[in-house]
Amino acid sequence: MLKELINKILWHPDYDAKDYEITYLHRAGDKEKGDKSISLTKSISMENMLINDSFIIYEEGPITRHIPFHRILKIRNKKTKEILYEKTIK
Repeated sequence: MLKELINKILWHPDYDAKDYEITYLHRAGDKEKGDKSISLTKSISMENMLINDSFIIYEEGPITRHIPFHRILKIRNKKTKEILYEKTIK
């Protein structure tokens, strides 16, 4: 369902990807350097986003980010504030 929704927003002519944002669980820290990993939420525009089998890909400056679907918490229309998807956390 989530992958289909993302594809619809990205490719269907009735939707404009720049009007939507994804909020996801972001893991910060570098385990290889001994940094502790912290979790926070981050929102990104769906504009210029690519989709793969089980994750989305987007550019953040010089860095390419790969976000697995299981980390996506919400998809929202930025103009209308309508929430199209919200992950249920138990």
